[in-house]
Amino acid sequence: MISRVAQGTAAEDLALRYLEARGLSLVARNFRCRVGELDLIMRDGEQLVFVEVRSRRHNRYGTPAESITRSKQQRLLRTAALYLQRQRLDPPCRFDVVAILQTGDEPRMEWIRDAFQLN
Repeated sequence: MISRVAQGTAAEDLALRYLEARGLSLVARNFRCRVGELDLIMRDGEQLVFVEVRSRRHNRYGTPAESITRSKQQRLLRTAALYLQRQRLDPPCRFDVVAILQTGDEPRMEWIRDAFQLN
């Protein structure tokens, strides 16, 4: 059985390749601070994109995207604000979600652009 960490890393790798194939470029990966963690930070033209990657093996308890609660969104927003402050950046930003459902041989990917807003 694969560990949760290995499963998460594999999902992030898959999401990264998916987004790069669609023209985004990687800025940073797994930014961690006292507030939380950002899975992927990417650039889409002039926009900085904070990407939350969610992966599940089934929909029994909801879809991967549905697992991002309001409190998780708030934590991501605070973490992104801290990242921008530390990097002294003020670009246009958005928050995307890549939801991966791995029920069979081929994972199903859903890219949700602008999934929630920076307040």
